Amino acid sequence: MTNDPTHVKLNRLMLESAQIERLFFGEVYMRTLEWDSTAKRLKMIDQRVLPSKLELISLDTYQSVYQSIKDMAVRGAPAIGVAAAFGIVLAAQQSQAGDVDMLRADLNQAAEVLGASRPTAVNLPWALKRMLGVAGHTYSSTADLRAALLDEAQRMADEDVALNRSMAAYGAELINDGDTIIHHCNTGALATVDWGTALGVIRMAHEQGKHIHVLVDETRPRLQGARLTAWELSQYGIPYDIISDNAAGYFLHTGQVNKVFYGGDRVARNGDVANKIGSYMLALAANANNVPVYSVVPTSTIDMELASGDEIPIEERDQDEVLNIQFQNQPATPKGASARNPAFDVTPHELISGIVTEKGVIYPPFEIHLAKIMQES
Repeated sequence: MTNDPTHVKLNRLMLESAQIERLFFGEVYMRTLEWDSTAKRLKMIDQRVLPSKLELISLDTYQSVYQSIKDMAVRGAPAIGVAAAFGIVLAAQQSQAGDVDMLRADLNQAAEVLGASRPTAVNLPWALKRMLGVAGHTYSSTADLRAALLDEAQRMADEDVALNRSMAAYGAELINDGDTIIHHCNTGALATVDWGTALGVIRMAHEQGKHIHVLVDETRPRLQGARLTAWELSQYGIPYDIISDNAAGYFLHTGQVNKVFYGGDRVARNGDVANKIGSYMLALAANANNVPVYSVVPTSTIDMELASGDEIPIEERDQDEVLNIQFQNQPATPKGASARNPAFDVTPHELISGIVTEKGVIYPPFEIHLAKIMQES
């Protein structure tokens, strides 16, 4: 069984723009990623090409799942975790193992590859550990093990949707009618299997009839806010304006913002939150202007093994994501320039007003309250 993740083939289905709303949010229900039981493949939305077009990628190897995570065709901590779980399902399908022990060895090998795709989001190792835990049970045949893995991955996908709705209900209680909210990165249905975390909270408040307005950080350098969050808000009919990341301080200082919401890719046991780069600066500006900051995460994103955010590994991505920008149809950076491109930063817990989970809203002191809620979970 090869573990070479390069040169994978992605099968694509391109949809016309007129079909997007009908398929994703309208008459025909469609998740960000879902298992195709007929073709025995994983289907997902390729988020690299939104909002100009919607393409579905069909993945039939664990190597292609690795590549889709690494290249950010799928992104968002919850979605990455579930994608990796289905990657293990595909690894089981690929394996030529003749007995259960040999199949387990192939699954462990695939898990090593998948786990190396992106280091910061704890949902990735969490999902792989859960799938390998299922593989560790006793089975009479490889067919039984393969079936159990598919059941578990599908269960994780369904759980994700249910957890997101629960978080949305708790978080929506924090939003008042008339609020203006700054949102960073993308945390909607596209970042999860469906519904979303922080953007799911905003969506729930809107569906409750609250009149809200969202200031959408562009979220450089990959523009997940301008490309993905704005697109989702358009589908939901929620009023918004896109702002440059460095404009957030202006709107906070001039009293035009009531709350800040963003997600999280890993939360340490003291409440430090690793999230998309720029979250720390946003939280600093909000704190300086007495605007509450809420991180919205499922409990699977809370890593009780890490004492603080200083221990969270931070992914540094290719410098070309920063350098390959245009100004008036010309390169915006000098030839030969170099760049640094950390994908995440850590917001210290003292800047966080509350952490919204599927178990409720957790308030400081986080070290005490996170431990309690994780024990209950």
